[in-house]
Order: sequence, then C-alpha cells, then structure tokens
Amino acid sequence: MKVVKYSGDIVDFEPEKLKKSLIKSGATIAVVNDILRQIGKEVYDGISTKHIYKKAFSLLKKEANSHAARYNLRTGLQQLGPEGFFFEKYIAKLFAAEDYQTKLNLILQGKCVTHEIDVFVKKSNVICMIECKFHSKRDASSNVKIPMYVLSRFNDVKENKHQIFSNEDTVSDCWIVTNNRFTSDAIDFAKCSGINLLSWDYPKGNNLKTKSDIECLYPVTCLTTMTIAEKGKLLILDIILAKELINNSESLEKIGLSSKRIKNVMKEVSELCKCFG
Repeated sequence: MKVVKYSGDIVDFEPEKLKKSLIKSGATIAVVNDILRQIGKEVYDGISTKHIYKKAFSLLKKEANSHAARYNLRTGLQQLGPEGFFFEKYIAKLFAAEDYQTKLNLILQGKCVTHEIDVFVKKSNVICMIECKFHSKRDASSNVKIPMYVLSRFNDVKENKHQIFSNEDTVSDCWIVTNNRFTSDAIDFAKCSGINLLSWDYPKGNNLKTKSDIECLYPVTCLTTMTIAEKGKLLILDIILAKELINNSESLEKIGLSSKRIKNVMKEVSELCKCFG
C-alpha cells in the first residue's frame, strides 16, 4: 500500500509508525487499536498522509481533547507563525526548562558586520547563540546552505565581546533549530563544523517532539478547544505554553471566552499537562 506525503513523495504505508504516534498521544492501547481498525477500512492505494492524519485526529478528539492536542503537536508548532517570532519564544522556553538563562532578539556587533540573533542561552558560563528557521509549510526542509550561512555569522560574532547577560560576554557555541527537518547534507555539515542542530525529529531521542512530551512543553496552538484566532490572542499576551494557563485562567477571560468554554479549555490543559516520558 502506497501513501502520498505532504511533499508529494510516494512511500509505503507504515501502520506501525502511525500506531506509535497514536500511543504517544496518551490514548490507551484499546483506543489506538480501534482507531487503526477504523483507518484501515478507509486506507487505499495513493491516499494522502494528510487525510490519514485528519482522520486519526478526529477519532482521537472523540476520545479525549488532550489526546488530540498531543497528537497535534507538529501542526501546533506550524501555527507559531507566520513569521516565526512566537516559535523563537517557544524555543527559548524549551531551553529555560533545562535551566538555561535566555535572551531574545539581540543585535550584536561582529568583527565585520552587525547581526540580529534570535535567541541566546547561558548555562555554566557557556553562552550559545541560537538561530531559528521556521517553516510554515510542513514539507519544507532546511538544507546545507542554512548551517553554512549560520556558521559564518557565528564565526564573526565570536570574535568580539558583547553585552548579552553581562558586559563582557563571549559566544562560544551555536545552535540551529527548525520546526521541520534538516536535510542529510545539512546534518553532515553541522556535525563536521561543530554546530548543534535541533529539529522535529533530530537528534533521535532528544528532538522537539520528545522534549515537548517529556516536559509537557506543548504550545497553546496545540489546543483543540480553541479557535486559531483565540490561540493567536494568547500568543500576543505572551502565553506560549499550554501549561502557563494552569494558574492563569484569567487570560482566557481577557480574550473573550465564556465561563463554559474556559472550563472546557482548562480541562484539556489539565489533562494535556500530565507528563509522561
């Protein structure tokens, strides 16, 4: 059985891969098997992965909004656009959860030219610059040109001392983060050049999807009980993570939700933020 990916590539249908993603949503094995059975009845040669995702999402939502929200993580990351400014804030919060100090959107004078850097993080006196490459389309990848370009900026910036966390800081490490994927050439170049990469599925076992699951760092854009416009209003209020609503339901009042809808949203948030590894 063949399926058509978002990119247009035709690949084999992998039920086991779908099963793993459904299990990660928090649904029970019984529910997962039932969803697989229902989807199995509708799968045909040439079906799109988008269609399969929508069907699985709909069935999960009938079971529990929080399951659908967890399954909705990648789409939620895409909705941190369109420019990616909120994605940068989300990445800063990921690092902050690992005890890094963070700074966003600073302009530094390099040896040759000035550079606007998306995020800076600091731990144990090591300061890293982070460049975020946000893609609004799911099939877009960051190719080898990205780490080549960022490496040149890093080399220029690390030559000087800067005012970041103190007045005499030096930048000694570099990260590139994307909500999608890196090409194999980009990964090879980054490894060779000493650049750290973080993407939806890289590095294995410590990527965006695993970090989000383990620490319950789901963006509010994952939530299924709110409209896209309402979630956008929360982002403007600087509420990036769903867990930030746990003790802050007043923000839902500020954006105009009724008491009944606030109750539904808070129920989803409470269930979504019960972490598991």
